[in-house]
Amino acid sequence: MESQSPSALFNRSLNYASKALNLPSIEDHTQELLTQSLNDLESLRHQISELSLFSPNEVFEDISTTDIVYLFVPYIFSEVQSRLRSTGKTARMNTIVQTESYLKSFISLVENYEIIPEDERSLYSRKTTTMIDPAKRRDLKISQYKKEKDLRAGIEVIRKRGGQPSSDGPSSNFDLIASLLPKASKRVSDLDEQPFDSETDGVLRKTTCLLLRLTFVEAQKQLESLQQELEILQNAPSNPQLPSSSDLDERDRQRRSDSDLWKLDSPFMTSGPNGKGPLLDSSGKPLRTFTILPSGAGERARLQAQVFGPGHRLPTMSIDEYLEVERQRGNIITGGGAASYAAPTSSEKLAIDSEMDGTADGEKRAEEKRLKDESWARYVDEHPRGAGNTMNRG
Repeated sequence: MESQSPSALFNRSLNYASKALNLPSIEDHTQELLTQSLNDLESLRHQISELSLFSPNEVFEDISTTDIVYLFVPYIFSEVQSRLRSTGKTARMNTIVQTESYLKSFISLVENYEIIPEDERSLYSRKTTTMIDPAKRRDLKISQYKKEKDLRAGIEVIRKRGGQPSSDGPSSNFDLIASLLPKASKRVSDLDEQPFDSETDGVLRKTTCLLLRLTFVEAQKQLESLQQELEILQNAPSNPQLPSSSDLDERDRQRRSDSDLWKLDSPFMTSGPNGKGPLLDSSGKPLRTFTILPSGAGERARLQAQVFGPGHRLPTMSIDEYLEVERQRGNIITGGGAASYAAPTSSEKLAIDSEMDGTADGEKRAEEKRLKDESWARYVDEHPRGAGNTMNRG
C-alpha cells in the first residue's frame, strides 16, 4: 500500500481534529477522532524528517511557500494531545508535560526563523500571572487581546483579497490551516504539486505568516495555562483510599442502629408486619406510630377533608378590587409627578384667564385678580419684610 503525501496526511489530521473540537472530550467517539489525528500527525512527522523540509542552516526566505504550512505540525500536536482523555492525576500530568513539549518546540521553531516581530515577542514574553499590580495586569491583557484581534482581522482581509471565501462564523485554527494546504496528489511520489503564480504565492505566504503569528500568540497563552494547571496538580494531595462496599454496608447498619436508639417509636418490625400489632408494650412504651383523632365521625371527616387543603388563608378579592376599595376610602394619593410640576399655579391660571378680553368670564377673572392684588398690597404694607423674624435679634 503506497503511503500518502504530506499534504493529504496533514489535511486528514486537521479534519479529524476539527470534528472533535466541539464534541465532549469524554465521549469515545471524540477520543477516536483525536487518536486518528495523532496517528496521521506521527506519519507526517516521519515524512517531514525523511524529506528534510526544514534545516537549521536556512532562513525563512529559503523555505518554499508550500512547505511553510508544515511549521504548524508541533502546534497541532499540542492541540490534539491536550484534548486526550486522562484518568487520574498522574496521567493528566503526563499529558500536560507532553503538550508543553510540543508547544515549546513550536515556539522555538517560529522564533528561530524570525517570523515573530520583536514587539510581539516582548508583549507575550510577560506573563499575566506573575504581575502583582492589577492595573498593569489588566493593561497587558487588553494589549494582548487587541494584538490577537488585529491578527485575525488581517488574516480575513488577505483571504478575501486572495479570493478565498470568508466563513460566516469564526473559523477554527484547524480550518484556517487546512485552507492553506495545496491541492496535492495523495501519493508521496507525486510531489510536483500545482505551481502558484507570483501573486497567489505572495498572498498565500503572507496569510501563512499571519497565521503563524496568531498561533504563536495562542501557544504562549496555552503554555501559561498548562503551567498553572501543572503546579496545581503537583501541590494537590494524592487520592485518598476509597472505602470498600462491605465497609459502607457496615457503616450504614451502625448508623441505623444508633438512630433507632434515640427514637421514641420502635421500628415497625417490632410491632408486627405492616406496622400492625399492639400500640404499647407492658410498660406503656409506644411500639409503633399512631394518630389520636376525635371521637365524632363528623369532626374526623372535617379534619380528613383539610389534609390536602392549603395551609394559609386564600385571598377574598383581587389586587385590582383591593386598590379600588382603597381609592374609594381616600387612601390613594393621585396627581403629582412631572405633569403636576408643569401645570400652572392658581395665580398663573388667574392671570391667564383675566387676559380674555371681551368676555364675561374674562372680566370676572380680571376683577378677581384686581381684588387679590389689592389684598396682597395691603398685607405687604401692614407686614414689613422681616417683621416676623425674631429668632436672631440681639
